[in-house]
Amino acid sequence: MSKSEQQYVELCRDVLENGHKKEDRTGTGTLSVFGRQMRFNIADGFPLLTTKRVPFKLIASEMLWFLKGDTNIRYLLESNNNIWNEWAFKRWVESLDYTGPNMSDFGRRALKDEAFAKDYNEQMKLFTQRVLKDDDFASKYGELGDVYGRQWRAWKTSQGETIDQIADVMEMIKKTPDSRRLIVSAWNPEDVPSMALPPCHTMFQFYVADGQLSCQLYQRSCDIFLGGPFNIAGYALLTHLMANECGLGVGEFVHTIGDAHIYQNHVEQVKTQLAREPKSLPELTLTQGKSLFEMELSDMTLTGYDPHPAIKAPVAV
Repeated sequence: MSKSEQQYVELCRDVLENGHKKEDRTGTGTLSVFGRQMRFNIADGFPLLTTKRVPFKLIASEMLWFLKGDTNIRYLLESNNNIWNEWAFKRWVESLDYTGPNMSDFGRRALKDEAFAKDYNEQMKLFTQRVLKDDDFASKYGELGDVYGRQWRAWKTSQGETIDQIADVMEMIKKTPDSRRLIVSAWNPEDVPSMALPPCHTMFQFYVADGQLSCQLYQRSCDIFLGGPFNIAGYALLTHLMANECGLGVGEFVHTIGDAHIYQNHVEQVKTQLAREPKSLPELTLTQGKSLFEMELSDMTLTGYDPHPAIKAPVAV
């Protein structure tokens, strides 16, 4: 077992064995521990879990979406990425413009009621098609508010100006690599009420040593089974992209978590995953000499990824 995957496995076991039963915003319930850290040497292999298939293209398109400063799900839908749909959909079905079947509590009811699930799937299909085809509808209901991309690329100041944190930290890495201020924050208290989902990964810091770029993320809340693997691979990818832009090698990704939890309706899936034997990690290569802001999915090549099958689980919204 690779050290990278072993850390994740140990965290899952820790939460299952030592987690406190807690209620949560979604009403699902969790097993939760507080204050955990994992370290991944991303020079030794790209940390994409092998005990279940994790869709790299979804992770990569989401990261490109963040880096573009985009906050509308249309770009994601155009990339066949549906991971943010539920939060935008929730805003629509709770609005006065929505006239379809009652979708209250859709995240859990769809799992138990076949008739409701059919209505849900039909309304979600209608919703995503309208976001893709109707500019006005997309502008109103495809928008998630001032989420990650806005904070990363256009943080609003009290003087009415904006700060491009990604561009600024990139220049600092190039010009003052020993700085202890290589930080990007997504947690903007003023904007939290306007976000469909306040940032779970709240801030990250880069560190340069021996020609290698490392990154540490502080994540206030981590859904270990569904979200965690995306966060690990996403920030490893971001480190690769930033290192590629700045002419550096890659070092570590350090993942620091506040509330690390497993949802009660994910417990059996986690146990299934833990019964599997991890495989070798894949390798990531990027197009060289291309700006971070011009990167596309076609510039990222993942080789040697041979995971166990995917394990489905509901998203808590």
